[in-house]
Amino acid sequence: MNILKIVSIVGARPQFVKCAPVSREIRKDHTETLVHTGQHYDPDMSAIFFQELEIPKPDYNLGIGSGSHGEQTGKMVIGIEKILETERPDFVLVYGDTNSTLAGALAAAKLQLPVAHVEAGLRSYDRTMPEEINRVLTDHISDLLFCPTQAAADNLEKEGINKGVHLTGDVMADALEYNRVLAEEKSSVLKMFELEEHSYLVLTVHRPSNTDNKKNMSRILDAIRKSGKPTVFPVHPRTRKFLQDHGIWDIMPSNIILTDPLGYLDMIQLMRHAEKIITDSGGIQKEAYILKIPCITLRDNTEWIETLEGNWNVLTGADTDKIRDAIVNIKPDPSKRYNHYPYGASKKIARLLEMAMQ
Repeated sequence: MNILKIVSIVGARPQFVKCAPVSREIRKDHTETLVHTGQHYDPDMSAIFFQELEIPKPDYNLGIGSGSHGEQTGKMVIGIEKILETERPDFVLVYGDTNSTLAGALAAAKLQLPVAHVEAGLRSYDRTMPEEINRVLTDHISDLLFCPTQAAADNLEKEGINKGVHLTGDVMADALEYNRVLAEEKSSVLKMFELEEHSYLVLTVHRPSNTDNKKNMSRILDAIRKSGKPTVFPVHPRTRKFLQDHGIWDIMPSNIILTDPLGYLDMIQLMRHAEKIITDSGGIQKEAYILKIPCITLRDNTEWIETLEGNWNVLTGADTDKIRDAIVNIKPDPSKRYNHYPYGASKKIARLLEMAMQ
């Protein structure tokens, strides 16, 4: 068996989670160079994930930080290109749909290095979302496309992409399976916030359509206030700044428990014992489904359409009445919950990379 040389590109919190199980499989037989773009650089959103998920220390950290989409992506392409010219890997592995994803794929494609995209084929069909642009462009320049669901593979077929497409399952399911027992043993987050199991809500908000819109944020928080339920809100640094700048931070509903971003183990523990989860995150929608916790999505669309079956996930946008109604009345149908995200994707991906080079 030939030993492959893989360069993996990560930069944001969800990518650290996805990378962990895949990296573990790749390094059993092959070499991996890990590049951290620095898109998420706050210790609560970066360093703690490498520690908890036992991800090897990045071989390169570009330290790009924040900036406009164009500025951030451009700096990443420049930095990644230099690394790839030095490393000349067999494959460049990118994850998800962030600016780091697109930058890694672009830099590799320009150097005529094969690109492999983990979590390929997802579509919200909302081109106002930066993530949608990133994922579409990345898919169209990738050589291997690892799809988490059949719907994702079908999306690629509709766009004329049928070469190098593989249905692998979802690597985040692997990460959850590996870490959920560890979270139960090590996390004391429920005790820390004095929470009783299945009697509280979890709220996460990070998309610009909500965090950069005072009206939307106010509507979301008003729905939480009206519910009266204890709600843990781990606040993204960018969201915190917006709330403070617009005078919302100081008038936060009294039933909301504010905290800094949580590590992965604490977040798993918090979600798996919640009554419901309220989010605008794609990854958390999926994690809620795997954990069998009802999800309320603060968007008008989702790339994870399977989660909508049986009312396990409902779309409310930032509508106060719809959010509150979902908090009170959503009752998922256990008979309509299916195994859409089976375990084992990471092993399949490692094997498919090997086969591509044979």
